[in-house]
Amino acid sequence: MSTAAGLRPSRESRAARVRRARQIDRLLTEAFPDAHCELDFANPFQLLIATVLSAQTTDRQVNTVTPVLFARYPDARHLAEADLADLETTVRPTGFFRQKARALRGIGSALLERFDGEVPASMDELVTMPGVGRKTANVVLGNAFAVPGFPVDTHVTRLANRLGWVDTRDPAAIESELTALFPDDLWTMASHRLVFQGRYVCHAKRPACDECAVVLLCPSAHKFGA
Repeated sequence: MSTAAGLRPSRESRAARVRRARQIDRLLTEAFPDAHCELDFANPFQLLIATVLSAQTTDRQVNTVTPVLFARYPDARHLAEADLADLETTVRPTGFFRQKARALRGIGSALLERFDGEVPASMDELVTMPGVGRKTANVVLGNAFAVPGFPVDTHVTRLANRLGWVDTRDPAAIESELTALFPDDLWTMASHRLVFQGRYVCHAKRPACDECAVVLLCPSAHKFGA
C-alpha cells in the first residue's frame, strides 16, 4: 500500500497543514460517523465526575462504577458530605482511588460553596475545582453545554504527533495547535474522531495501518510497515 511517507510536516506550510488536517477529519468522519463521548452521563454533574474518574483508566471501566456512585451521591451536596472511606471503596476499580475520592469530594464542596451546586459552563470556573484540568473542562463544555472545546487525552496526543501536526506531548501546546487547525464548531467532534481512531485503529504499540482511513495522509505510516 502506498503511503504518505514522503510528507515532510516540518516543511509543510501552515495553509497546507490546515488543508491536510481538514481532509483527515473528513475521512475520519466517514470512518467513524457515530463518534461520541463514551462515558455514560445524564447531566453535566455526572459528566464532570465521570471524566475526573476516567484519568488513567478506560471509559468502559468508569461506566461500570458510575451507576453505583451516582445512586449514592446523586448531586453536589451528597458528594460533599460523602464518607471518604466509602467514596474510596466505590471508585476503587478506576485506580488512584484515594486521590480521585478526595478530588470528587472537593468538587462537591466547590460546587456547593461557589456555584450553587451547579456545574459552571466556563473554562475559567471549571479549572478552579480539584482534579479538573483543561482536558476535563473541555469534555464537559463540549458534551454537556455545546461550548466548543478540544479535549487532549492520550489518544489525541498520540494522533496529533503521528499525523505531523505537532512535535510535543504538552497538552496545552497541542490544544493550541489543534484549535488553530480547525474551526471551533468542529473542535468537540474532531476530538471524538481522533479518540476513536486512537482506540480502534491507531493503537499505541502497533497501529493497524492497513485498516486506516487516513494512511495516505499520515507521515508516520511508513514507520510501522504500511
